[in-house]
Amino acid sequence: MRACEAAVRAALLGGALVVLVAGCGVVPGAPAPVPTSVVPPLASPSMAAARSGDGFDDEQRIALRLRAVSCDGLATGSGFAVDAHTLVTARHVVDDATSVQLSTYDGHDALATSVRVAAAADLAVVRTRDALPAASALAADDPEVGDDVTVVGYPLGRALDVTTGHVTAVLDDPLDENTGVVMIADATVEPGSSGSPVLDDEGHVAGVVYAKGRYGSTYFVPVSTLRSMLDDDDAFVPAPGCS
Repeated sequence: MRACEAAVRAALLGGALVVLVAGCGVVPGAPAPVPTSVVPPLASPSMAAARSGDGFDDEQRIALRLRAVSCDGLATGSGFAVDAHTLVTARHVVDDATSVQLSTYDGHDALATSVRVAAAADLAVVRTRDALPAASALAADDPEVGDDVTVVGYPLGRALDVTTGHVTAVLDDPLDENTGVVMIADATVEPGSSGSPVLDDEGHVAGVVYAKGRYGSTYFVPVSTLRSMLDDDDAFVPAPGCS
């Protein structure tokens, strides 16, 4: 059983889209929806994006599409800007990357200059050479069960998409990717959504998407964890890349 669990975890963290419904699962069935895996970065042959300067609001302008090149190929994920040259994403999107390229909401490209990853949470920080078009403030507090949330990202590596839902639960991470509690919402995500911002009803970042559960649920790292790690100079270390 232990060997089986190790094999499953290696596949999940490697970015494979695996649905575990029988045999050795990552977590057992439970009354609350349980994530089958982290939301994998999506293998993608291109990053073509529609260029448009119209019709986007502030919540959409902060979202970024990531292309992470590693020894194993190419994958896409999502992220969001926290200042003019810094974005946050999920660790598993970029930890094996040898280079990371970014695409903004209006189709412009930006080049990453450094990638740092956290050990205690599925979070990463990417610095850019080019200025990013917009950044969002972090929420002062974690959302509560029942609060409205909005997820903005690039599911399936395609066009910018916005989904809405509510926070449904707070619990310990069943995937053991985060040392603190994580939160669940009923907003829909897909492969390529990892690293998307979860926004509160004021448009502030309330969390970061990292896993997709059964029945359309979304697992995210709460903003309290993100805040504490951004304030800790030792929380992030250079990404190992691929060997």
